[in-house]
Amino acid sequence: MVLFREERLRYLDRLQPLALFVMRLALGAIMVSHGYHKVFGGLHHHAQFVASLGLPAWTAYLSAFAEFLGGLLVLIGLFTRAAAFAICIDLAVAIWKVHWHNGLSGNGGFEFPLAVATLAFALIFFGAGPIAMDHVLRGGGSWSRK
Repeated sequence: MVLFREERLRYLDRLQPLALFVMRLALGAIMVSHGYHKVFGGLHHHAQFVASLGLPAWTAYLSAFAEFLGGLLVLIGLFTRAAAFAICIDLAVAIWKVHWHNGLSGNGGFEFPLAVATLAFALIFFGAGPIAMDHVLRGGGSWSRK
């Protein structure tokens, strides 16, 4: 009986590429939406905000582009691990400097950035998976049937 259950659960292993794809889409969409307004709507204001946190103002540019460009790269699955690493660092700093004093949950808490950072952290170690440009460019994907 236990063996039968284990074999049924092994079927889920075949769906791991789909899970990585969904993780990438979720992380990419969230980061692009958060980075878009910083890059195209208020980079100077974001720099002032970052400076008010006691960080150098130039790090705001790193933050904004890590979110926007990193999110785009994660969405298409290109340089996924590097982009996820930049996003994870960005979110760790956001949690430390902006959200930590508000606690885990509630208004301004670090619950959401922690969940998103966890997605990025997982993609650093698991990679983009086979449904990604990284996989195709490495020669793992094929566009035609043989």
